[in-house]
Amino acid sequence: MTEGIHVALAPEVIGNLWGLPITNTLLMSWAVIIILGILAYLIGSNVKLVPGRFQTLLESLFSFVYDYIAETLESRDMARKFFPLLLTLFLFIFTANMFEFTPGIGSVGFLHNGEFSPLFRSANTDLNATLALAIISFFVIEITGIMAIGIFKYSQKFLNFHSVMGFAVGIIEFFSELARLISFSFRLFGNIFAGEVLILVVSYFVPYFLPVPLMMFEVFVGFIQAAIFALLTLFFIKIAITEPH
Repeated sequence: MTEGIHVALAPEVIGNLWGLPITNTLLMSWAVIIILGILAYLIGSNVKLVPGRFQTLLESLFSFVYDYIAETLESRDMARKFFPLLLTLFLFIFTANMFEFTPGIGSVGFLHNGEFSPLFRSANTDLNATLALAIISFFVIEITGIMAIGIFKYSQKFLNFHSVMGFAVGIIEFFSELARLISFSFRLFGNIFAGEVLILVVSYFVPYFLPVPLMMFEVFVGFIQAAIFALLTLFFIKIAITEPH
């Protein structure tokens, strides 16, 4: 029975472009970006002075998120700067997670060396994709901290020579800062990949009833993981712009 289940940790390479491998997760990432861009254009081009119900709903949601960011950072000016980034991270991750349940994703593909390779695969089941998002968040956090309080004060969070305890805490803080790359990327990758494998196994052994409620749960998990990624980025930005004391 195990021959009917194929789980691949690494994404499948479906072609090359200028010597660079094109994987099915990369294709999915491009598809998500294109779809989000089209939706943004359609919604933005139909904004009205007197909003309808849908526009009112979107404005209410955006206002709630913007106010929450401003309250967390204690600055509406900083909220205006980071609102596009945080919302983009959430929408990209959430949309990529939801595409996992789109008909054809994982089932439409081609045979390569006798093995089936899907044309599209959920982007966040690729550690390269989640690591790229983690690197973006990491550099945004560090650069923001340096620009907000200055490189000298920011370095005091990690290099504290006033006492032995302060020096030890600074070293621990430095390594915990680097560990965010691992925690950001592996948390998202692990949850989404595990969910995909679980649905695959359950669908193979119990194909008629159990997969539906499990997919509904994974939709919830996909939303939560997208929100956690964006919220952690926001909270770490808040920590970065806080002066050491």
